[in-house]
Amino acid sequence: MTRIPLLRKILWGMVVLAAIGAVVVQLRQPAPRVEAAFRPEFSLADAAGKIRTNAEFRGRYLLVFFGFTNCPDVCPTTLAEVAQVMEGLQTQAAKVQPLFISVDPERDRRLGLTEFTAAFHPSILGLAGDDAATRAAADSFKIFFEREPDAAAPDGFTMSHSPRLYLIGPEGDWLRQYDYGTPATEILADLKSRL
Repeated sequence: MTRIPLLRKILWGMVVLAAIGAVVVQLRQPAPRVEAAFRPEFSLADAAGKIRTNAEFRGRYLLVFFGFTNCPDVCPTTLAEVAQVMEGLQTQAAKVQPLFISVDPERDRRLGLTEFTAAFHPSILGLAGDDAATRAAADSFKIFFEREPDAAAPDGFTMSHSPRLYLIGPEGDWLRQYDYGTPATEILADLKSRL
């Protein structure tokens, strides 16, 4: 009989130690990173040369991606996902404006930015400002980009850039960003929950 109460005490002791260990592990975990809200701005030309600003799109959600037309993988993959999202929105698609902002504006204008975005979805609006306007937009969205030498790339260079897709709310506030590779179904579900 003395073995059973002793065994119970040992088992209860193990349960208590496991619970304490779980609490300690939780306390040691870094706090989740919370992005501070901000209100990005841009003033960039479309293919016709018309200056488009963030204020023009008030009342609609924006899906904003920075990239370049010669991008071999990240840009086309992300734009293909944006196209799937726009198709999935069906009748609610008019509430969302996807934007592709060029980080290589001079070359992208020459190569045909409108044709590039239209190949993915007709609602994706391509914007390409001058160097100063592009840098201002990138800084406002807190993204990185720079030109990198690459002998194998057209014109001998490529562009390194942040690969995130940004969601901007109807009032112009940053709501969240989707990391590269976020499935279109996840983006679509998130957007539908907000519309």
